[in-house]
Amino acid sequence: MKTFLFELCGESLEAAKVGEAGGADRIELCAELRIGGVTPDFELARAVVEAISIPVYVLIRPRGGDFVYSAAECDFMRRQIEQARAAGARGVVLGILRADGRVDVERTRALIEQARPMAVTFHRAFDETRDLSEALEAVIEAGADCLLTSGGAPDVLSGSETIARLARQAGKRIQVMAGGGLALGVVAEVMRQSGATHLHGSLIRKNEEQKPAAGATVLECDVREAVRLMREAAAAQVPSPLADSVFPEGSLLSHPSRKNNNAARVGHPG
Repeated sequence: MKTFLFELCGESLEAAKVGEAGGADRIELCAELRIGGVTPDFELARAVVEAISIPVYVLIRPRGGDFVYSAAECDFMRRQIEQARAAGARGVVLGILRADGRVDVERTRALIEQARPMAVTFHRAFDETRDLSEALEAVIEAGADCLLTSGGAPDVLSGSETIARLARQAGKRIQVMAGGGLALGVVAEVMRQSGATHLHGSLIRKNEEQKPAAGATVLECDVREAVRLMREAAAAQVPSPLADSVFPEGSLLSHPSRKNNNAARVGHPG
């Protein structure tokens, strides 16, 4: 039985195809990764779902920037959820914050309830909250199946110890997935330090110019290597408190230095 999951974040049909070919377990599909990701168009989502056999989760984010949304933007997110459902997505990735830096439980729960029976991941808006322990309880209260987090840090390795503490706090109530600035060179260390068995990343190589065909080949190789490293790390890993939990599709921390306006910061949900 496989004990780990790798979710590739991609913004194209080609990325989804090579991700599956490389051994990714799931695709988070988005557009405009350069601004942190927004909802992809319906045609792309449908094409990806039809082209691959692994689950596709669609990012629900109407714009870049912060995660505090107007009523009109929330209505638009509802329509985006329905489009994701119509495209055949197995899950959606979303999150809403309040202006005071807390999770907007009421409006997030409404979106999650609408999304059912699709699975739901609460994205890295979580990392912009002012108190991660409180935010974790709020995400659980809202009803999400999975939480994507870097532990509130700029990258997942820096936040590994915090992710471990969040996972202990969550117990079996929600799957905690580590992601954010994941690079091949730190995959094993992230799993060792955080205890995470679910990792998320785009594996984009920075500062490298690649032609599309070459880029696809490099990405497939990188996905294969990430999966290999995860397999080895999982085999050596002491079983985590979540190891025997079942989640859809495999699927004590505060930051006193953070101000209440953190919710207005530009974020990266994926």
